[in-house]
Amino acid sequence: MTARRSILVPAAGLRIGRVVAADTVREALRGRLPWLLVALLLGGLAVSGFIGALALTDTRATQAALLAPLLRCAAAAIVAVFTVASISREAHDKQAEMLLALPAGRAAWLLGRLAGFAVLAVLVALPAGLLAAWHAAPAQAALWTLGVLGELWIVAAFATFCALGLATGAGHAAPALCATLGFYLLARVAGILQALAQDAASPRLVALAADGIAVLLPRLDTFARTEWLLYGTGGVADAATLLGQAVIYVVLLAAASLVDLQRREY
Repeated sequence: MTARRSILVPAAGLRIGRVVAADTVREALRGRLPWLLVALLLGGLAVSGFIGALALTDTRATQAALLAPLLRCAAAAIVAVFTVASISREAHDKQAEMLLALPAGRAAWLLGRLAGFAVLAVLVALPAGLLAAWHAAPAQAALWTLGVLGELWIVAAFATFCALGLATGAGHAAPALCATLGFYLLARVAGILQALAQDAASPRLVALAADGIAVLLPRLDTFARTEWLLYGTGGVADAATLLGQAVIYVVLLAAASLVDLQRREY
């Protein structure tokens, strides 16, 4: 009987995870996400056309240099807002409590949520990738899109962790969202802070703090480099590096979120 139950619990967990992931994607597609993706694509085209009208020479290079950072920030903001809003709304409506009370429900619910958010990150990265392909070689645009996707997976995992710990209801999503966006911006500029702190005039404590930030946070500044689109310098090694960082940080954040879930009483 015990062996049979041990087989049934993982099977039930897989079913719960699939249902939660499908519901997450369905919730997004029925909501405002499709409109946000259309707005991202049309807004990117409008900004690209405006930059092209102002540029005197190297129009495509100028468009890529200015548009790529904007697309990365916009995509990260969309994923962060949806992730935090989705989890905080579910916590407020108490929809997840029944799933969390089932055998293997907590891990299955969390992994299902993360899987759903991973699929949504792919949907958000596609418009940015299409716009990048318009201004760069297809191979470099694909590598840049892969870097954006890795960023979005990390943002979704961190937003899930923050939403579980900070957002206890629909009206308390702001702290989790601010923490997620702050994490993203700090990870984007960690390399710059570290370089500035190496100045001889900087105090030793500042240099140590900058080094600590660069070690603890993912180096998102190396994930989707604009120079790949401009000069075609990206390669297989860059793809392996960014995918390795994305996997490591997603696993760590998922484990931290699971520990937070397991210690709670429902």
